Amino acid sequence: MTSFVTADPALFADLVDANHILYKQGVVDGFGHVSARHPENPGRFLIARSMAPALVTAADIVELDLDGNPVIAGAPASYLERFIHGEIFRVRPDVMAVVHSHSLGLIPFGLVKGVQLRPVSHMGGFIGTGAPIYEIRDAGGPATDMLVRTPELGVALAKSLGPYSIVLMRGHGSTVVGFSVRQAVYRAIYAESNARLQVEALRLGEPIYLTPEEAAGAARANDQNMDRAWNLWVRAVRGE
Repeated sequence: MTSFVTADPALFADLVDANHILYKQGVVDGFGHVSARHPENPGRFLIARSMAPALVTAADIVELDLDGNPVIAGAPASYLERFIHGEIFRVRPDVMAVVHSHSLGLIPFGLVKGVQLRPVSHMGGFIGTGAPIYEIRDAGGPATDMLVRTPELGVALAKSLGPYSIVLMRGHGSTVVGFSVRQAVYRAIYAESNARLQVEALRLGEPIYLTPEEAAGAARANDQNMDRAWNLWVRAVRGE
């Protein structure tokens, strides 16, 4: 087991499985990352070293503080955009896990004015009244490389996320949060599914979106049944 983490190793399994599931479900490819807040120390989080999600093992998990610095000396470098995670954990004490991805179905909704990602299916109820959009130019000017590579850009992203479960990143991807690794993974997968359904509905006409009350009710119901999907996804990635 890695020597770069002080948390209970029981959390490693979910975090490793999360990386593999997100790849298997087409949410991440060679890029993207998922993190978990340290269960005993809310000022730290666990995330893989900089590598493709599908290749992550327990030995690749490192522990960082909210400034993105390794807690244990000699730990391998983590992702350039680790500030996404640290700054969200800093301002959202309810968040226990973060997924950042570049899933293709979501990116268009951060590009086209007047078309907001909204829940069209009960599985996307967590999207609520609609996903906010992070515009990196507002914080970094017109000549960034589109990456959240500084604490300042991480702060701006966390502000755009606000109290929501998902924020779209213009020309980049999305970031999804949850009260557990399993919930964050569920939301990342079904955000992509909802986006694809919404696009198909828009081809036919004006969709009938979930009301805020329907979205909230659906989200609560789905949260009670997440393990049904999680166990299936784990079986698929472990080959059991």
